[in-house]
Amino acid sequence: MKEFVVNMEARPGRLAALTRLLGAAGVNIEALTGYSHDGVGTLRIIVDDATSTKRVLRESAIGFTEHAVLTTSMAHRPGELGRVTGALADADIGIDAIYVLRTDADGIELAICVEDAEVARNALPVRGSV
Repeated sequence: MKEFVVNMEARPGRLAALTRLLGAAGVNIEALTGYSHDGVGTLRIIVDDATSTKRVLRESAIGFTEHAVLTTSMAHRPGELGRVTGALADADIGIDAIYVLRTDADGIELAICVEDAEVARNALPVRGSV
């Protein structure tokens, strides 16, 4: 699983144009967050097809960075996020981004972008690709 961080001018229609391009290429967005500051929009997206996403972004001359994403599941109860993030902190691993992918009565699936994915694998019950 991969995360792409895209910076673009924050103006109406930019997000719509990008997501239409990704959709036309058959890319499904698994999770996203976005924000803008001082006229620059930042979009962080996790997709199901990194190869097609890179192609779309490059062909559209949209700058991006790509990061490995780890996934882990936790119980749906108080204190669990502290346990998960504490395991990373105890291993001296910084979190660049964290997403909720799915939630139900049985638990929550998280996607976590970290500084050192290989070390994080040993600190967490991780599944998915790096």
